[in-house]
Amino acid sequence: MVRSLAKKLGVDLKKVTGTGPGGRITEDDVRGTSEEIKKEAKDKWGPVEKIAIRGVRKAIAKNLIASHRTTASVTGMNEADVTRLWDLRNREKEVAQEKGIHLTFLPFFMKAVQHAIPEFPMLNGSVDEETGEIIVKKYYNFGVAVETPDGLMVPVVKQVDKKTIMELAEEIQKLGEKARERKIKLDELKGSSITFTNYGTFGGIYSTPIINYPDIAIFGTGRIDDRPRVKDGQVVIRKILPISFTFDHRVADGYEASSFVGKVIKYLEDPGRIFIESA
Repeated sequence: MVRSLAKKLGVDLKKVTGTGPGGRITEDDVRGTSEEIKKEAKDKWGPVEKIAIRGVRKAIAKNLIASHRTTASVTGMNEADVTRLWDLRNREKEVAQEKGIHLTFLPFFMKAVQHAIPEFPMLNGSVDEETGEIIVKKYYNFGVAVETPDGLMVPVVKQVDKKTIMELAEEIQKLGEKARERKIKLDELKGSSITFTNYGTFGGIYSTPIINYPDIAIFGTGRIDDRPRVKDGQVVIRKILPISFTFDHRVADGYEASSFVGKVIKYLEDPGRIFIESA
């Protein structure tokens, strides 16, 4: 049925992304792709192209609208001198490669946030709109924004507090691959308590990340650059990480959010503390 429908609608199945079990192409996938095929149309100013919003993109749009409609979001920005973290990661990434693991900075960011959260527990949770209750989560399940051909997905790394840097790096890598290949399970996209987005991967510096509804906060990181800083009375070149932190102002105020980011920065600037304080 799928092949005959594709032939009828003039759709090349090689260009269709399957949303069925195991990535299987469904009739809805074929119809949706048919709707997205470029059509010549015109408005009163000239040629236009009409593309239907469907599938993952439609789900993403729905979640973003819910976030904007229900949260009083505010973004604060800061910087961290991550020179020591840069050196640490460079030393250890070869060890990770030997194990087939791509060691990025994200596991370190996640561990720094995990250690800082207990002092600011309100940021690790969600708001129940129906009951008007703040749900403070006692677990550390961190969502990670992943860019895929079908749009942004947010796989969730469970029990961050019980995993090592290497274990987090391996899980982030596997979840990212599953998301991009459309093999991710629904359960792996649920249960986050706070979310991370690393737009620095694409060259971004600062941003105003949108909260991953129904989370209360999202931690964003930009591109690490060499910048001049004054250290011990001398101008030196340091590795600087831009940070953007968006939070729901209904739950936390600016002082709390700024203090939280300041605490995270202390861990990032002295990464040894992450290991010393880990269970």
